[in-house]
Amino acid sequence: MENNAAAKSYSPLTLAFMGDAVYEMLVRNYLVSQGNCPVRSLNRRKIELVRCQSQAKALVFMWPVLTETEKEIAMRGRNAHVGHVPRNASVGDYHAATALEALFGYLFLEDQGTRLGQLFALCMESDRQEEDKSFAVSNLPQ
Repeated sequence: MENNAAAKSYSPLTLAFMGDAVYEMLVRNYLVSQGNCPVRSLNRRKIELVRCQSQAKALVFMWPVLTETEKEIAMRGRNAHVGHVPRNASVGDYHAATALEALFGYLFLEDQGTRLGQLFALCMESDRQEEDKSFAVSNLPQ
């Protein structure tokens, strides 16, 4: 995108719409890069990584390294009125996942591939961490 102000001017749900696709593509690429395996296994693992609980955990994990602009975009996504929450998700997790997707959409539209890669690596690192009992979406600022 040529104009920095343009991506910032999109609604947070539009950014999340784009970020959802970007995040899933990154997950699929990551899984395939791990080696050849049955598609059923790939799909099962993809679902684990893109579900809102995993995305919420990733956002909390990466929060300390986000720039102020990235935090601002994420908070816009978190505070967006989403209209519905899936049955298998908490409201907090769903809003945090929307925040992460908005951030990834913004970075993609801003052609910040290197930063996307850095943050995605943190997402995958958060997935590899032991179950952290201190993890809570409530750790994000309001």
